[in-house]
Amino acid sequence: MNVLLTGGYGFLGAWIVRRLLLRSARVWVYDLKEDPRRLRLILPEEQVRQVGFVAGDVTDLPNLKQALAAHQITHLIHLAGLQVPTCRADPILGAQVNVLGTLVVFEAVKAMATQVQRVVYASSAAVFGPQTDYPESKTPLSDDVRLTPSTHYGYFKCCNEGNARIYFQDHGISSVGLRPWTVYGVGRDLGMTSEPTKAIKALALGRPYHISYGGWQDLQYVDDVAAAFLQAAVAPYRGSKAYNLRGDVVDLATFHRVLCEVEPDAKQLITFGTSQIGIAYNLDDSAFQRDLGPVQKTSLREGIRDTLDRFRELHAQGRLDTRDLER
Repeated sequence: MNVLLTGGYGFLGAWIVRRLLLRSARVWVYDLKEDPRRLRLILPEEQVRQVGFVAGDVTDLPNLKQALAAHQITHLIHLAGLQVPTCRADPILGAQVNVLGTLVVFEAVKAMATQVQRVVYASSAAVFGPQTDYPESKTPLSDDVRLTPSTHYGYFKCCNEGNARIYFQDHGISSVGLRPWTVYGVGRDLGMTSEPTKAIKALALGRPYHISYGGWQDLQYVDDVAAAFLQAAVAPYRGSKAYNLRGDVVDLATFHRVLCEVEPDAKQLITFGTSQIGIAYNLDDSAFQRDLGPVQKTSLREGIRDTLDRFRELHAQGRLDTRDLER
């Protein structure tokens, strides 16, 4: 199994790489520059050295095709993309990377159709509108309800899901899109929903931190999401569909309570706001389990505890980067 990850030096990419190495896969990261600092947060140096690097822009079709051919890539995991704040500030750049870049990925795979067996790409729960856009119901929302994003980023992800279906319809390229919500864990330092992770990091340092928003969200431990990406890459599958992921659907008050149970100092150090993020949070992941198999789910308490312990260990080693807390 030879796997190429676009944007693989990011937070989620690092954890997927970790999972791939556990399967003895051969792994290459395709990114603008070599920057394995997040890999080093969760992997020993000898494993970091096992990961190959290919320099390239995700919008560069000839270079990406060359990378697929040169390394005989059998599976492509597409993570490269710009997050909500960047897409809001520069929608044209956001579209170039998030939409054009995804089209380039599928065009490159089309050129290697007999070699590349599966594409797995990161969509997002941001394809949904706010919970108020959907009928009042305690029933979780399926993958296929009407999508009403409230950001450029969300619409870019909708576009990618649609284009993926057309590549299967027209060219038979099987792909799986996954829609994470708030993914937390060591290495999460960017993006709108990075604040719960930053709160846990601040707690590891004994520092105060205020989460700027409140309300409900779906908290998903990063290793569970990485496991879902790997499962989507290797499970028997033919087609093209985007799937919801589901972790712990809780409000910030519940997150704070569990955080205090894990580490009582959080009661004095960690606070949170009241504003609700405008993305539906009660999502159904039964289609993923039906089509791709059972999912790994770490409890919120276990995920917080593991993240806190890892941050404390990194701090004790003098390797905990705190620049994200200063922003």
